[in-house]
Amino acid sequence: MKFKITCLQMDIAFGSPNKNYQNAEKLIDEAMTEKPDIIVLPELWTTGYDLTRLEQIADKDAGNTIRFLRNAAIKYQVHFVGGSVANQGESGVKNTLLIINKKGELVHSYSKLHLFKLMDEHLYLEAGDQEGLFELEGLTFSGVICYDIRFPEWIRTHTAKGAEALFVVAEWPAARLTHWRALLIARAIENQCFVIACNRSGSDPNNEFAGHSMIINPWGEVIAEAGANEEILSAEIELELVKDIRKQIPIFKDRRPDLY
Repeated sequence: MKFKITCLQMDIAFGSPNKNYQNAEKLIDEAMTEKPDIIVLPELWTTGYDLTRLEQIADKDAGNTIRFLRNAAIKYQVHFVGGSVANQGESGVKNTLLIINKKGELVHSYSKLHLFKLMDEHLYLEAGDQEGLFELEGLTFSGVICYDIRFPEWIRTHTAKGAEALFVVAEWPAARLTHWRALLIARAIENQCFVIACNRSGSDPNNEFAGHSMIINPWGEVIAEAGANEEILSAEIELELVKDIRKQIPIFKDRRPDLY
């Protein structure tokens, strides 16, 4: 099965959800000229890393963002890997990825498992404790958030259960662009899956972000890559390639989980 994927590499307005909803609406409308099956947004796209004000600007139960994505999904008949949002729950704020299908249904939510202490996430966010596996159109995918890609065992947890594409949403800094590219390519090769990584562009008061959203095939070949600025990135993926490569080099059959 083929899917047209479009990543919205947004320049996020720091701590300004209304501005970010408006920009996302404009970019989604522009992206539909590519006729995508799935649109992907970056990490914390409604607030950016304005962590010290999350109690004021976080989205209560992700309600506003779910409604925004639901309306867009139904209007355009497109699936959303809806980036992640600062999700205010009863016990605190989580960094939560939202999957909305083209019927406007919330298919899955995944809260970031590995909090990045270098950007003080552990001081303002609660870690998640659930897997990122989800299904669209009967196919199994997985979604993770930014720092998660430095934990190959976490990614393998999902691909060992059948995920054929890994969606990564991020606010990855420009200072570690080399790591971003190398880690994403490695995750694609070692898991024999597509990797669709949507990063943000621009800067905030403390960071400059890398952009360079990427779509990578299971051989580790980059089939589409954005630059550093705000950009709409699209490519088609053919999921049959995953099955073919996994037959050629049967790493999942050859694993020795009895020893590791």
